[in-house]
Parts: sequence; C-alpha cells; structure tokens
Amino acid sequence: MTSESTHNQPNDLKTKTARGIKWGFLNNGSIQLLSALIGIVLARRLSQEDYGLVGMLAIFSSLASTLQDSGFCTALTNRPQVIHREYNSVFWFNVGMSVLLVSLLWLCAPLLVSFFDEPRLLWLSRFYFVGLLFSSLGAVPRALLFRDMRQKELTIISITAMLVSGTVGIVMAYWGMAYWGIAAQSVVYVFVTIVMSWKMSGWKPSRDISFEPFRRMIGFTSKILVTNVFTQINNNVFSLLLGKFYRATEVGTFNQANKWNTMGTNTISGMVQGVAQPTFVKVGNDRERLCRAFSKMLRFTCFVCFPLMLGLALIAPEFIVVLITDKWLPSAALMRWLCIGGAFLPLSMLSTGLLLSRGKSNVYMWNVIAQGITILLTVLAVRWLGGSITQMVVAYAAIVAFWSAIWMYFIHLEIGLRLWQAVRDVVPFLVVALAAMAATYFITRSITTPWLLLALRIPLAAMIYVAALWLAGAKILRESLSYLK
Repeated sequence: MTSESTHNQPNDLKTKTARGIKWGFLNNGSIQLLSALIGIVLARRLSQEDYGLVGMLAIFSSLASTLQDSGFCTALTNRPQVIHREYNSVFWFNVGMSVLLVSLLWLCAPLLVSFFDEPRLLWLSRFYFVGLLFSSLGAVPRALLFRDMRQKELTIISITAMLVSGTVGIVMAYWGMAYWGIAAQSVVYVFVTIVMSWKMSGWKPSRDISFEPFRRMIGFTSKILVTNVFTQINNNVFSLLLGKFYRATEVGTFNQANKWNTMGTNTISGMVQGVAQPTFVKVGNDRERLCRAFSKMLRFTCFVCFPLMLGLALIAPEFIVVLITDKWLPSAALMRWLCIGGAFLPLSMLSTGLLLSRGKSNVYMWNVIAQGITILLTVLAVRWLGGSITQMVVAYAAIVAFWSAIWMYFIHLEIGLRLWQAVRDVVPFLVVALAAMAATYFITRSITTPWLLLALRIPLAAMIYVAALWLAGAKILRESLSYLK
C-alpha cells in the first residue's frame, strides 16, 4: 500500500461514515415519521384496549426473534472478512430455529390465554407469530447490507415496507378489524422487508451447509444471545407486568406513550448503530484513533439526542392531545418520563457498538444482564410497595440514565478514554438542552391552547438550543451545518 493510499484511508472511512450517518438519519427519520403518521391515524380509530392486546404479545415475539438469530448476524458484521459459506450456514440456522420456535409458540398459545386471562389472544398470537417465519428468511441479506454500510438500500427497503404495511393496517382498522389491523401491519412489514432485502443484496443461499463456521463464532454469539434476551426483557418488561397485573387498557396507555418515545430513540440510535460498529471495526486496534472516533461520535450523538428527546418530553401533553385526541392524555405523563430516560439510551447504544467491534461480547452481556435484573427488581419493588405505573416508569427512566455512565466506564477500560473527557463531551449538550427547554417552558407557559402551544414550543426550543451552541462556539454544530451545505 502506498503512503498516499494510507493517508487517504482515514478520510475515506470518515466520508463513508458521514454518508452512513446521513442515510441512517434519512432511514430512521423517515421510518419514524411514517410510523408517526400511521400511528396517528390508527390511534384516532382504535382504542387503548386494541393496542393493549397486541402489546401483551410483544415480549414473546421479540424473544423469539432474538433466539432465531442467536447473535450470528452480529458476528458476521464483526468479522474482518466473510465468505459465502458463513452467510449460508447462518441462513439455514435461522430458518431451522424459526420453524422450531414458531411451532412451539403456536402450541403454547393457549398458555398465553390462561396467563393473561384473555381468550382473544389465541388466534391473534398465532397470526402475529407468523411474522417470525418471514423474518428468518431476511436476516442474512439484511446483515450483508448492514455490514457493507449500504444505508441507502436499507432506507429504500424500510420506507417501502412501512408504506405498504401501514396502508394495510389502516384499511383493516377502518373496516372494523381493530387489533387485527395492528397485527397485520407488523406481519406485512416483515414480509415486504424480506422480499426487498433479497432483491437489493443479490445474495442467494445454497444447499452446501457446513457447521464449521458455527464453531468459530459460537463463543461470541452465545454471549450476544444471552444479552439480547435480557435486552428484550428490559424493553418489554412493562407490557408483560402491566398485562399480568392490570387491564388491557393500562397496557395500551403505556404502549402508546412508549411508542412515541421509541420513535425518538430509534431515530437517533438507528442512525448511530448503522455506522458505529462497522466503523470501529475498520478503525482497527489503534487506541488513540479509536478514542478520537468514539469521542467525536459521542459528541454528535449528544448534540442530536438531548434536544430531540428532552424536547419531546416538554411537548408531551399537547403532542398527545393534538395528534391523537385527549382520550390518550393519560399517556402524556408516562411519555414525558420515558423520553427523559430515552435521552440517554443512544449513548449506551454507541458504547455497545464499540465494545462489540472489539469482540467484548462478555462485557456487553454481563452489563446488560445487570441492568435488566436491576430494572426488573426495581419495578417489582415499586409495585410491591403500592407504587403507581408512573412511579414505575420514573424508576425505569432513572436506571436507564444512570447506566449510560456505567457504559462509559467500560469504554474507559477498553480504549483508555478518560472519564473526564467523556463528561466533557456529554454534559455541555445536556446542560444547554435543559436550559433551552426550561426557557421555552417559561416563555410559553401562559398559553393554554394545545395546538398553538405545540406550534410555538418546537421552533422556539430549537432556535434557543442552536443559538446557545453557536454563541458557545460548538465545533460539532459548525461541522454539521457545513456537511449539510
């Protein structure tokens, strides 16, 4: 390799990463916008009970999806080079696991009916789990696109799938099929995603199956599997507990609040995750360069996530009332606390991307397990002490925010990033975002009309935040504006 090509390699990676972030933002931003529009239409048509019924199934579907992949797609992304035989082995493993899991879930549907005391879940759950069969077929083509940082193709796939599935869900809801429309939307989304992933990737399986690649990846993937199981438990613990201890209406109220929080965090986390792990893998073992790359991505993540999520918390009541009517107003308080906790979630996602790129699946696993157990025990303790759903959510948000600091500690151990440097990268954006939201609140607090309050608070908070960073000379703001130009 010539000295010129060596010199250009960091710039090429920087350009590719920037493009990946751009398409990741367009991908996740477009998906969340479309999801929001579709969600508004459905929420106006359907009831809390309709959302609650489907929400009760979320944890079982998520756990099954995690088991059928078992971490092998993450392992493929993490390998410096991947050959067809490795892709092929993972594909057939996913298909086999999917058939097994869907069969078990189909047979266990009566147990779900008994656990939640809800007869309507019998055939609803069996239909909902069909999507798992489809998803197993598309895991490898999507892993190939993700590994190559082909965010443009992933964006096209996601937007098309969302448009088609959203149309199906809305039509079924207006035909009076209620919760069946929500379930159908999920299944159709997976199906369209698979068809387009195969088309875009150009990859095809073969019948030459070898188990040798599993022996090389099993140590890494087993930890990813355990970690992902706990992650899904963390993400769905409220739907499970509320479905057990409360009515479907309460589950629906929480799920509606969590849906808008998840849209915000997914927009940022998806944008970062789409490039973080592949980028850190390409950087290699240069710890100094890894520190610089991680620090810059950390600043960018904070620059975006704090104003977005804290702003969403600020406008939660009027957002709910204006977009999906005041029948969902009980969701606003829950949404506000979830968004505060969600503001710190992308920081954890960025940290896990670096740890996985370094092969530290054991650190990733034990940290997620510790977090999951802490969340579960805390939520159960609040319930046992007679606390409300809101108090349970506040406890959850506090743990999520606190755990971002623990992730930073492990980043320090791995690449030597000093903790004071991480604090310097995070705190200024947090303080400015909080100040911008507080100023916006006090300026507009005399306004009582929800739609006017919503229309004023969003641009006002954005202007105050950007102006404060500009006056402070924030480099990341100027770089972002320059890139947009």
